[in-house]
Amino acid sequence: MKNVQDYIRTIPDFPHEGIMFRDVTTLFADPRGFRLAIDQLLHPYVGQQIDKVVGLEARGFILGGAIAHQLSVGFVPIRKAGKLPGKVISQAYTLEYGEAVMEIHDDAVQPGEKILVVDDLLATGGTAAAGIQLLEQLGADILSCAFVIDLPELGGRKKLEAMGMDVSVLCEFEGA
Repeated sequence: MKNVQDYIRTIPDFPHEGIMFRDVTTLFADPRGFRLAIDQLLHPYVGQQIDKVVGLEARGFILGGAIAHQLSVGFVPIRKAGKLPGKVISQAYTLEYGEAVMEIHDDAVQPGEKILVVDDLLATGGTAAAGIQLLEQLGADILSCAFVIDLPELGGRKKLEAMGMDVSVLCEFEGA
């Protein structure tokens, strides 16, 4: 029987030489693989009160939307700057080669709402940390952060746990 990791393709030297890109599009394209990932991402939270699922741009939208549907709760996107049409709050964060800004609508989450944050990959944790900071500014109660893949050598899980976050991952890959 295949596990989630078996559905993920590795593409060497993308986007730069020396990077082993973990491609989840092969996981998403396979109906059994996609169902397996969604079911396993959901499993730790069955029976818990979750008000909304928050997905981080962009693959977190695919996962988060499916999870929100399964839980019968709302879905909220956290997007790159300039993509949301309404009034937003912003959070800058550092990338490997520069800076980026994430945004959320200022009315997307109400104080005290219980949130599950979802994305495909946890590397350095910068994107997830920015999303968490935005949610905390809105008064959200973040129950956990769920990822398909963790790259432990890059330290993202430790970063999020140092912020007080519960972190759940389906599989790990060594190397960057």
